Amino acid sequence: MDTTGLESLSASELHERAVRYAVHHGDLGFLWNLLKVIPAAEAATGREMTADLSHVSALLSDAIAAGEGDLGEALRPVYLEYLRAHPDA
Repeated sequence: MDTTGLESLSASELHERAVRYAVHHGDLGFLWNLLKVIPAAEAATGREMTADLSHVSALLSDAIAAGEGDLGEALRPVYLEYLRAHPDA
């Protein structure tokens, strides 16, 4: 898909494309960055996170579903930036 068409995709579709591409190409840097920005994206949506062991589990769960709802929309710029840098995704 040409990068100009990315804007029309839902946050869920952007998440799926970006994560699928990163996993397929072993791009741990992107996946790690995604894990790092999720707490800020959650804060932007009004969700409060706690820093404990259950937070790690919740963070991984959120990373899997990070294309849905308000969180997906908050992460939309992250997905768009990554997919624009990888037009073959």
